[in-house]
Amino acid sequence: MCRETLIKAVAALGGQVATAEAIRSRKPGARVAQGHVWKWLNTASSEVPPAEYVLAIAGATAWAFRPHDLRPDLYPNPSDALPLSVSVGQKTAAV
Repeated sequence: MCRETLIKAVAALGGQVATAEAIRSRKPGARVAQGHVWKWLNTASSEVPPAEYVLAIAGATAWAFRPHDLRPDLYPNPSDALPLSVSVGQKTAAV
C-alpha cells in the first residue's frame, strides 16, 4: 500500500470521520469509525486499508484514487476493479 495515497484519499474525502462515514454508507454493516481510519494511517502494517474497504474508499473518491493506487498488492493492474463508467485512460489523482 502506498501510505501517501491513503493520506491523500482521506484528505480528499474530508478527513478521518468523513472517510469512515463514506465507507459505512457504501458498505452496509461495516463497523468502521474514525479510530479505525486513524489506525490505518498510523500503523506499520502494509495491509492498510483493509482489503474489504478498498473499493468503498475508491468509490467514495469517485475513483480518483483507484483500488490499484490504494492496494497495488491486491489490484496489480491500474484498471483492476474499476466500474465500466470509469475510463482506463481517465486521469486519476496524483499519487
